[in-house]
Amino acid sequence: MSSLRNRRRSLTAGICIGLFLLLIILLKTVDVRPIGPMSSSVGLAALNGAFKDGIGYHEGLEKVSDLLGKLALLIAAGFACLGLYQLVTRKSLKKVDADLFALAGLYAALVLVYVFFEKCVINYRPLILDEAKGMEPSFPSSHTMLSVVIFLSAAYEVRRRLKDVTIQKPVCIALAALCAVTVLCRLFSGVHWLTDILGGLLISAALLSLHRLAVSRFARKKRAKKAAAKKAPSKRAEVRR
Repeated sequence: MSSLRNRRRSLTAGICIGLFLLLIILLKTVDVRPIGPMSSSVGLAALNGAFKDGIGYHEGLEKVSDLLGKLALLIAAGFACLGLYQLVTRKSLKKVDADLFALAGLYAALVLVYVFFEKCVINYRPLILDEAKGMEPSFPSSHTMLSVVIFLSAAYEVRRRLKDVTIQKPVCIALAALCAVTVLCRLFSGVHWLTDILGGLLISAALLSLHRLAVSRFARKKRAKKAAAKKAPSKRAEVRR
């Protein structure tokens, strides 16, 4: 069963990465027009332009998404503190829960994606939010990535760590709701093109699938070590006989 799930996770990650790369190609080659601020070019201009004109700009929604983004960062910091606590109390990196290493890898991958697209700009925001900063890269939506990756990976950790369903279920529902609200607020705030949000969702889905794949493999190795440790004493007893 676990091997089937892992194949599905690998397939999901591959499909999402493929679609993400296809979206980038489309944005750079199809219907590219100067519809952004200061005549900056945007691909799939008819789609993105119609969406931008249809929703306008809503500062309140932008502020809500910013606030929820900060909450996501606090949750990530909480898991980092948990890993640090385990390292200090258990006095060995090997004794820190493997899923926390996988979570750290997920966060690191998220940062790398963000930094990469800050340097390799696909397109800029539909509007200039800060005159001092000028035009800002907007693909993929960093708030979308942040909320989807952190809130949903936190829900996954809650399901793994909390066995009491009466606590586990409402916490997971709350985290999923926070994720949805953040993405929707970012989508309808008007600070992103439609394809920015879509790109953020695709790369986030890929990262989450790879994260779950890593956790599953760590768990399999742990089970294998335990099984080997149990067999070792019995082998010694047979040798003594």
